[in-house]
This record gives sequence, C-alpha cells and structure tokens, in this order.
Amino acid sequence: MSRRVPSLIALSALLIAALAVAGCGSSGGGGGGAHPDYAKALKGAPAPLAALYAKGNQVLPGGTEAFDKQLTALRGYPVVANVWASWCGPCQFEFPALQKLSARYGKRVAFVGIDAEDDEAAAKTFLREDPVPYPNYSDVNREIARSIGADRGFPNTVFIDPKGKVVFVKFGAYSSDAELEEDVRHYALQSG
Repeated sequence: MSRRVPSLIALSALLIAALAVAGCGSSGGGGGGAHPDYAKALKGAPAPLAALYAKGNQVLPGGTEAFDKQLTALRGYPVVANVWASWCGPCQFEFPALQKLSARYGKRVAFVGIDAEDDEAAAKTFLREDPVPYPNYSDVNREIARSIGADRGFPNTVFIDPKGKVVFVKFGAYSSDAELEEDVRHYALQSG
C-alpha cells in the first residue's frame, strides 16, 4: 500500500499540472485563430460606416462625450454596441461571433466596442490577438455602459436603432454565432 500512495500522488500532480497548462491557453475567443479579412469585407461601406471602421481595433479615450459624438455621427444606421473586458471569459468566448458578424453586416450595421473596467494595455493586447474592425471606447468607470443601460455584468450587447434609441440589451454572453446573428437581424436590420 505504501508504494501506491507515492504513485497516486505523482499521478495527481501530473494531472493538476496538465490542467493548469490547458487553462493557460486561449479561452473561447481565439487568440490567433483565423480572422475575417475586414478590409475586403467592408470595402464600399457607406461613408459614416467607413469612417467608423477607419478607427477599427483601437481603444479610444473620451468617455461618454466621445461615444455620444460617435453615435450622433452614425444616425441613420443601426448600432450594435458590445460591452466587454479583456479579463472576462464570457466576453472572450463571444468575440469570434462579433468578429464574423461585424464583417458580414458591417456595411449596413455599425459595430462599436465598449471596453469597461479594464486596463488599457491589457485591452490592446487582447485586440492584437483578437482584432475587430470597429473602434472600442475605454470605459473604466462604466459611464458609457450606464448611459446605454448596459452596466450590469459582462458582456452586454446593446442594439440602438437608427434614431439613436436603445431597443434591446442582451445581458450576458451569446451562446452561439446563430444567437447573435438572430438578434442582429431582428433588432438591427429590422429597425434599419
């Protein structure tokens, strides 16, 4: 029996080490996977959307004032605003769906990110690994999220109609690309 105990301890230690290494990998969101060719997908977008995507994959300062100014510039187009943080596992999980759908619908729908309660350097690192064609507004104190009714947990996705009115807030992560696409079609494209 005394020989089995060290073997079980060694096996347990090996299993724990393997699980720890697996847990350090990219969670859900990709981290280096294939990303859509945004330039090709969004070529020919209307001027207001092209101007938005020209600031793509950046973390922008300015708080609610800058975000509201951006929304004003996007009047006439439905907006999908995603509240996320680099350290949020569910946010990482749904990022690939946002990447795909922003490339697919970005000529008709404006996509914007809101990086809340996050360290700017961590957010930039995350975006380097998982790029998006749209800008992300820094929202350290969740003022932007609060202003659009999305300050409860992470992630949240807000659908804003072409007149600037919030029409739906999805609290929590989308479980699939299809679920997010259904909401984009229903709340963004139907209102646009």
